[in-house]
Amino acid sequence: MLDELTSGCKTPQDVEKLFSQMLQHMINRSLEAEMQAHVGHAPHGRSGGNVRNGKSRKTVQSAFGELQIETPRDRAGTFAPQLVKKRQVRLAGMEEKILALYARGMTTRDIESALVDLYGVEISHGLIAQVTDAVLEEARAWQSRPLEPIYPIVWLDGIVVKVQHNKQVINKAAHVVLGVNLRGEKEVLGLWLAEHEGAKYWLSVLTELRHRGVRDIYIACMDGLKGLPEAVQAVFPQTLTQLCIVHLVRASLRYVNAGDSKAVVAALKRIYQSATAEEAAAELEALDTQWGDKYRAVVRLWRGNWDNIIPFFQFVPQIRKVIYTTNAIESLNMVMRKLTRNRRIFPNDDSALKSLFLAVREASKNWRSIHHWKPALQSFQVMFGEKRVPMNAL
Repeated sequence: MLDELTSGCKTPQDVEKLFSQMLQHMINRSLEAEMQAHVGHAPHGRSGGNVRNGKSRKTVQSAFGELQIETPRDRAGTFAPQLVKKRQVRLAGMEEKILALYARGMTTRDIESALVDLYGVEISHGLIAQVTDAVLEEARAWQSRPLEPIYPIVWLDGIVVKVQHNKQVINKAAHVVLGVNLRGEKEVLGLWLAEHEGAKYWLSVLTELRHRGVRDIYIACMDGLKGLPEAVQAVFPQTLTQLCIVHLVRASLRYVNAGDSKAVVAALKRIYQSATAEEAAAELEALDTQWGDKYRAVVRLWRGNWDNIIPFFQFVPQIRKVIYTTNAIESLNMVMRKLTRNRRIFPNDDSALKSLFLAVREASKNWRSIHHWKPALQSFQVMFGEKRVPMNAL
């Protein structure tokens, strides 16, 4: 039968048209079956109760183009179809495609054009806006969800986004907190938009985390923002603060030519993978000797932050490895920066938050638990004791 159906297909467009026809037929048959189950008899069958009352017709958008759907009606008006609900004008797969394009930084107008090009489906700008606006409620629920009581490691980060405000374009700081829970699973704890990234605003973010259930953080990794370590310790007094190695390497590469980046990264890796602070200092001297003349700014960056780097070497190798090898914060940054490059300017705060939320959701789909997490957790227990690291977590 399939051979007969496809025998007339000569082009990919013919195949898509066939799929569209088959999907339309299957949906209409399924809706008829739903009605039969609802009224309890086949068409023209006998019944002493509710009966069919014709059909309503509508056009539904799908990944295979427009479908002409015929929804049966009943005389009592109690039939509620489940496959294609009343007032539904697009299949669920189309919504996911719209949101995936929005997460990549496309505007609603861009998405409207892309859907025509890719699927031959014309969906209005207003309808696309409705789909993306529906995400805002989900994003707000996600932003206020209860959190776990303990996150052994968190990273505090921020990126700049451009937002229209009173007919002007201003820079705003998107604050993001990434955490690792006791099971070694990575999780974005929240997103916050503010006019500036500052220690005072971070204090309010950390206070919100406390209100949402976080009771303890073992290590907080951050960039070199002045006052941020004090803000962390004001809310979580027992937390150790650590300059984020990933941030430092990324900042270093801003000064390095593409052709030298691999060699410079290898030299930086020898610093932060050193067994002791003394060995790391020797590797810093080696970096200066090899690259100091060409990339003085890189050497100055590491020397200027050395007092904030040194605490890293108090951690046992199992913990250090988790801090510098997890690529979650880097992959998250990459997705968010790609979003801001593609979108460039957001019309308002809600648009920026929707896009960032969808980008985070997209990035986290491929995350896996941290490898060799158990040894790191055991090391945390040795460092901080059973009171802070519960036995049942091991």
